[in-house]
Amino acid sequence: MSVQSPPVVARAGQRPAVPGRARHTAAAATVWYLRLLAALNVAAVVAAPFRREVREHNTGELFTPYLATAGLVTAVLASFLAVVMRRRKRAAWILNLALATPLLALYTAAMTQEAYRRHAFNWFSTVLTALFVAALLLGRGEFRARGPRSNTQRGLAALAVAAVACGAAGTALVTATNRLGGASLDDRVAYSLLRVVTLGPGADGLDAIAVPRWVDVLINILAALSLLAVLYVCFRAPRGKELLTAADEERLRALLERHGARDSLGYFALRRDKAVVFSPSGKAAIAYRVVGGVTLASGDPIGDTEAWPGAIAAWLGQAREHAWVPAVIGASEAAGVVYARHGLDALELGDEAIVDRRDFTLEGRTMRPVRQACRRVQRAGYTVRIRHHEDIPEAEMADLVERADRWRATDTERGFSMALGRLGDPGDGRCVMVECHDAHGELRALLSFVPWGGEGLSLDLMRRDRACDNGLVEFMVAELLQRSHLLGVERLSLNFAMFRSVFERGARLGAGPFLRLWRSALTFFSRWWQIESLYRANAKYRPGWEPRFLLFENSGELPRIGLVCARAEGFVAAPRLGSLFRRRHWPPGS
Repeated sequence: MSVQSPPVVARAGQRPAVPGRARHTAAAATVWYLRLLAALNVAAVVAAPFRREVREHNTGELFTPYLATAGLVTAVLASFLAVVMRRRKRAAWILNLALATPLLALYTAAMTQEAYRRHAFNWFSTVLTALFVAALLLGRGEFRARGPRSNTQRGLAALAVAAVACGAAGTALVTATNRLGGASLDDRVAYSLLRVVTLGPGADGLDAIAVPRWVDVLINILAALSLLAVLYVCFRAPRGKELLTAADEERLRALLERHGARDSLGYFALRRDKAVVFSPSGKAAIAYRVVGGVTLASGDPIGDTEAWPGAIAAWLGQAREHAWVPAVIGASEAAGVVYARHGLDALELGDEAIVDRRDFTLEGRTMRPVRQACRRVQRAGYTVRIRHHEDIPEAEMADLVERADRWRATDTERGFSMALGRLGDPGDGRCVMVECHDAHGELRALLSFVPWGGEGLSLDLMRRDRACDNGLVEFMVAELLQRSHLLGVERLSLNFAMFRSVFERGARLGAGPFLRLWRSALTFFSRWWQIESLYRANAKYRPGWEPRFLLFENSGELPRIGLVCARAEGFVAAPRLGSLFRRRHWPPGS
């Protein structure tokens, strides 16, 4: 049964509500206006004939619409404002209104004089500016995203520093390159400040200054770059400093206890560099991390599938409130369908390798490489020990953590969607440690798995001594699968193979030219990133493949989301001094 909402009646003294579609259309119109003006300003800088036209309409009795000048500064301003207006930031709406409204008032006053009223272009500029202001007012309700309060103070400070720096640099350039003598300091400062705004004829009236054209362009470029930095400070999204609390972790563990068997990545929601948002009923939750203005969730929502829509709506509402770009990495197909109902699109990333204990065997021709590796390692005297983390004494766990750090191939810990980011924490007692010792009893490799419900394990950490024999990992995985019934484990989730279907289908007979080219490109990049090698390492166990997806709201944000995913997974590191002193693991008993 459908329920219709009662008609909205405006109260006395209250403005009637603007229909949602009209608000959305007006907000979109302001964005497109700014995009168009940014393109026109760039064209005015690059194309000399168009630049002359803009100059003529910016002098004497003519004036141009809002933000229409021949300069890179206004091009940068219009472009940046278009981006933040599309993200519906309230501060951008206020800034546009504060700039455009006085300009419209000035144009309206000018049109009362015959000298300005007789030019048709002035009518066009006035009407176009008025339409922009009207669209701002009409779409006011769409701009709800609020940034941190500290942005205003930091932005004003950055603006003051940028103005002084640009003025000083511009004045120095004018002083060094001026071909005429007698120019006062005031004239040089005024000229440089005018060139900060425009490359038009605004500064040509200073007869005591004649500098090369490249000086004007350089001053304008420096000003544009400085303005870009100021705008970034003013409009940057909050970083999301609220991380997982002890109460949040307890609620997540309760949800995982009841629904953890549904997603192999569920336990990784307990990473302590993530935050969590719950559905109104508290029966579902989404763990996420804010990186570079992107709220990045991983895996599927935790909890009852019936409560997923509530958790997704709460997460998206939070993203819109702070102007974050929503994205999900490593979502399953079932979760992708639910996310799609809330406006997110999907891109297949690759497949997760899942091995069922009941189907695993070392017999057969296809398993010959793994079987030979296991036999070779066994003949060398290697043995495997399997136990829960809670059964490992504190001193032994400290030694395992130290060796895991020593054997790590990178300077920083990698992983976000399929890594816990800590080893030896007392709260992770149900995790499983697989240790491999050589014939002398020396530890040579270790694997750590997190729980996947009550009957599964998901690979978290893989470390080995580089000086040991090859085949240790295959031996350890095979031993774990053969003994897993003693732990009550029926399935094992191994590594994620990115673009697996490309490697598999691209090698088949009859593969198309585009698929072959894409496979060749991935093979080339596999020299630096483990793309093909991860697929080969997983495929040798003859696993089942579960597709995983990248979910996003706007395809135009994909490059940014891709960079953020690389940062979150540890493949791209932003240089920070504090990262040199950051603790990498939670020591036992902390």
